Amino acid sequence: MIINRAYRYELKPNISQRILLAKHAGCARFAYNWGLARRIELYQAEKKSTNAMAQHRALNKLKQTDFSWMYEVSKCAPQEALRDLDRAFKNFFTGLKAGEKIGFPKFKKKGVHDSFRLTGAIKVEEKAVQLPRLGIIRLKEESAIGGRILSATVSREVDRWFVSFSCEVAIPDPEPVFGDAVGIDVGLHHFAAMSDGTKIEAPKPLGKYLKRLKRLSKKHSRKQKGSNNRKKSALDLARLHRRIRNIRQDFMHKLTTELAKTKSEIVLEDLNVRGMLQNDRLSRHIADVGWGEFRRQLTYKTVWYGSVLTLAPRFYPSSKTCSCCGHVRDSMPLSIREWDCSSCGAQHDRDVNAAVNLKKYTRSLA
Repeated sequence: MIINRAYRYELKPNISQRILLAKHAGCARFAYNWGLARRIELYQAEKKSTNAMAQHRALNKLKQTDFSWMYEVSKCAPQEALRDLDRAFKNFFTGLKAGEKIGFPKFKKKGVHDSFRLTGAIKVEEKAVQLPRLGIIRLKEESAIGGRILSATVSREVDRWFVSFSCEVAIPDPEPVFGDAVGIDVGLHHFAAMSDGTKIEAPKPLGKYLKRLKRLSKKHSRKQKGSNNRKKSALDLARLHRRIRNIRQDFMHKLTTELAKTKSEIVLEDLNVRGMLQNDRLSRHIADVGWGEFRRQLTYKTVWYGSVLTLAPRFYPSSKTCSCCGHVRDSMPLSIREWDCSSCGAQHDRDVNAAVNLKKYTRSLA
């Protein structure tokens, strides 16, 4: 089986390499914004569109006269940026036809979108990587890359540089997992309640560091704009955001890998997470637990390890249905955590009962 797999490592560049990395990121950002501005102007003037190749040829002509500084970086950086822009427009128009809400491409900002992608002659050694026009850059850990390298994406997170290799890897067809099927009901009181009665708590890093985050944000807002102290304050704030994200990702990867390797079938509800984030009272808590990322990781890991992911319909009444007799209640407010069935008298934990019903959903399809 052929799959695409990413390998991500932290770079250890010297001062001159850091400057060159920043130039590549700036050039890619400039090409993206230049291409977006040209597309908007062309449509407003002539009601026409263009594509990445046409814009790349036009940009190459301008290099000789207006943008000679672009010769300092690899040609792949602006070229791949224009391809990303082309893909963003295709996704936007595809979403319009399908009735989905996919935003119009936006201009990129310095310090927020500092990344670029390279193709071509990319070599990876034990603790170093060789990239076009950048030369050999040390890695902070030993590499273990398998398969054919398709591209390398270099990105900056706060004060660190990372490289992500997109590789085409041939893996043996996974053998089916012979573990039990499991229904999982995700929630806010517990991250996940399983059909076997197990409840998994989420780390909730945003809630844990919220007080410190507010203090740093307030401290940052008081600094004078353009001052060195404001830059230092922004760095501290960004580092805390990175720590919060890393804690959430670490928990998510460990949990999804264990489930995909040990459960033959995993049943989740097809939740409208984007719509639920519109709730002003619960949006921060929902974003903190990361339901969307949980589903995304299970989607590809179940394919890798031989298990199956099943999605119950969005309006499947898993919480309102008695798992013993099948009686369905008329309503179930979020405040009710435990309830008794009016038909058979069975006592239920709301989340575990929903997980049991999700597990039964697989049997109803068989």
